Amino acid sequence: MTLPGSLPQGAGERGSGTVLAAGLGMLVMVAMALMLLLAQSAVMASRAAAAADLAALAAADALRGISAGVPCSVAADVAGRQGARISSCTEGGGNTVEIRTELVSRSMFGAATGHARAGPPP
Repeated sequence: MTLPGSLPQGAGERGSGTVLAAGLGMLVMVAMALMLLLAQSAVMASRAAAAADLAALAAADALRGISAGVPCSVAADVAGRQGARISSCTEGGGNTVEIRTELVSRSMFGAATGHARAGPPP
């Protein structure tokens, strides 16, 4: 029995399941968005590392005279074809080359960078 002016039992909770489901749905969507951003960052880091590897190998070949060109120019050309630019190019001892790259396209976390060193086999 209900008293005059009071709500029936359970009426104060009407619609609370909908609010809970909507809140959980929003939480899942935010988690998925964060996962996608992290996956994008991982892919971009991999692309930057691959560009650095390829540029370093091409520059080392040019330094050793296997291919024509100035090592750092060759590295910049190869990195450019991979969607990256050279941030540093250093020729070391023993015909080695050290390259640092940065992707031209950026994510909301900034630009992805890569680092590689290449030279003749030991």
